[in-house]
Amino acid sequence: MPVRLDTAVAPPSRRLALWQDIVCDVFVELDCKSDLEDFHGEVSQSHLGEISYTRVDSSRQRVFRTASRIARARQDFVLIALGMEGAGGVIQDGREAYIQPGEFACYDTTRPYELSFDGDFSQTILQIPRHLLKQRLGSTDALTATTFTQASPLQRLAFDFMIGLSRAVDVVDAATADRLSIQALDLVALALGERARGGALDPSTHRSALLSRLKVYIHANLRDPELSPARAAAALGVSTRWVNALLSDENTSFGRYVLVNRLDNCRRDLTDRSRARMQIGEIAFAWGFNDLSHFSRAFHAQFGCSARECRAQAAARALAMADRCPAR
Repeated sequence: MPVRLDTAVAPPSRRLALWQDIVCDVFVELDCKSDLEDFHGEVSQSHLGEISYTRVDSSRQRVFRTASRIARARQDFVLIALGMEGAGGVIQDGREAYIQPGEFACYDTTRPYELSFDGDFSQTILQIPRHLLKQRLGSTDALTATTFTQASPLQRLAFDFMIGLSRAVDVVDAATADRLSIQALDLVALALGERARGGALDPSTHRSALLSRLKVYIHANLRDPELSPARAAAALGVSTRWVNALLSDENTSFGRYVLVNRLDNCRRDLTDRSRARMQIGEIAFAWGFNDLSHFSRAFHAQFGCSARECRAQAAARALAMADRCPAR
């Protein structure tokens, strides 16, 4: 579940101080300044494997990462700031980047930086342990405070992928989250690497990045019974034929990929004791099925048992485990 924090819980005179505490808890140690008496700020953070996504909505301010703050740090990160609404600047390593909606920039927590926002803004921040990006890309020192725009197809793919993933992170299971976090890291490294090399993107790399983006879109919309190749194609800006071709690379089809992932999520919920009061039909409908007969046949074909049997087997296992481990 995401962690949500909002300065609205404090009186106006205390909101900036509370924001200072919130930012230090969610990101890294920072100093925040604002001249507003009616300051507001809200964050919502979710984790995806070893990386995290944080949506930030706030008033105008200045944010400083100082040498003294860095000296107290326990972890090192690279932060990717994705512009959603408003605009903001990042200054680091003698460079300044200006981030508008649809653009992104990165900065490194091991060196001082400054963030500036002259009005209300909304950003999504991807927080990556520094060593994970270094494994894929090497040093990012030459790329900090550099604006990545929609002008580059790969940078546009990376932005859309990261935003799509931020919306899906709270509805996917742990195994899927781990796979998607790896894809996110790989795509970020590709986008940053393209800028570092100043070269063109290899066609196979573009295809792989587009496939990752398609999967994120599917996982974010699994609950929608109207999910279709045509809708996915429109969201990605490609043809329906191209959507099917991408998934054929993995020996599957759009319909099959959607069905298998919906069934996996249904089985997870059926075996979740916290959802024991939910009807089987409720769970099926919640994951985009609109025909219970079709769901029942597909579930049995996929797992070799009915949904009712699956739930009963999970309950029996849980009871047996409880009997072996009595409460003390």
